[in-house]
Amino acid sequence: MVFVGANGGGKTRLAVHIENTFNLNAHRISAHRALTLNPSIAKISEELALYGLRTGNPDTNANVGNRPGSRWAGNMATSLLNDFNFLVQALFAEQANKALETHQKNRAGDHSPADSTKFERLVKIWEQLLPHRQLHISGDDIQVTVHGSNVRYKAEDMSDGERAIFYLIAQTLAAAENSLLIFDEPELHVHRSILAKLWDELEASRQDCSFVFITHDLEFAATRVAQKFVIHDFDPTPFWSIEAVQENSGFDEEITTLILGSRQPILFIEGDENSLDLAIYRCCFPDWTVIPRGSCEEVIHSVVTMRRNQELTRVACSGIVDADNHQPDDVDYLNDLGIEILPVSEVENVILLPTVSRAIAESEGYQDVDLETQLSELKTAVFDRFC
Repeated sequence: MVFVGANGGGKTRLAVHIENTFNLNAHRISAHRALTLNPSIAKISEELALYGLRTGNPDTNANVGNRPGSRWAGNMATSLLNDFNFLVQALFAEQANKALETHQKNRAGDHSPADSTKFERLVKIWEQLLPHRQLHISGDDIQVTVHGSNVRYKAEDMSDGERAIFYLIAQTLAAAENSLLIFDEPELHVHRSILAKLWDELEASRQDCSFVFITHDLEFAATRVAQKFVIHDFDPTPFWSIEAVQENSGFDEEITTLILGSRQPILFIEGDENSLDLAIYRCCFPDWTVIPRGSCEEVIHSVVTMRRNQELTRVACSGIVDADNHQPDDVDYLNDLGIEILPVSEVENVILLPTVSRAIAESEGYQDVDLETQLSELKTAVFDRFC
């Protein structure tokens, strides 16, 4: 499942609620997490390391009751998660136990292939994502080399992104069988170009587990093959207002999620994410969620589609299109749909309308004679260029 919501919308509290509901069958990775990787940490038994990883208390008597105080320092929603040491200890201990098991089998005459350690599985996933960096894991250390070089650097000198990727892979592999894994802001520190592939690999590596993602990144949410929900409102009682993202809304998942998650009215415009249209309309309509849809036809389709979908009409929507030689009947028709038409052919031409040019000049501090001079020079320059 993927839950999407705005900042302050109760996403983390929902993650905590899910974690507490499933007790030790759930393992949550918070957005606020420490990424200090220290392979030199004193090695302990695998059992104790896993108790530490899951409850915060490396003791065989530890249980879910220790988790709020030991793992989350008494504040499950906002405390910094600092469990990298337990994670590394668990992986080193598992590697040592697997190596000893294989050695004993070999000495007893069993020469069957050795099972992969979690470190080996981690390295395999790492190489799929970061082929230009090679991990070297020994019995008690982790080092890295750049592809094509023999110079090694310490694991603690990895970049933020490298350590984040190592951490997320390790957490997934170290989780107990048949767990519910909850990742709050799984996109943090990971480059967008490999983000989807990372989670494809991790989900494939733990098909025994279920994954819950809590995010505000719509592009990441769209990459997951999952049921998606939008968090509208939150009350500390606790209570969440949550709505499923419909598959047949007439919009793609990313746009549907954005509409459902918006607390502001929706304004559909022409252009794309890199166009001047978006920059101008966002400035002109700061209290609206502005969504570029490409062509005039797509703006019309979007407004009509949204107004016909009951699940999307929680907020108002409108559209703006360029003049494009629309006839009076077209203007009346579009106005009835809730779509306004610019008085100019392209949005950038709005800047040259006399009232707009004057407002811009006044905002720049021009007054009286200086103001009129600037406007006159602008008019002359425009006509000299196009006449």
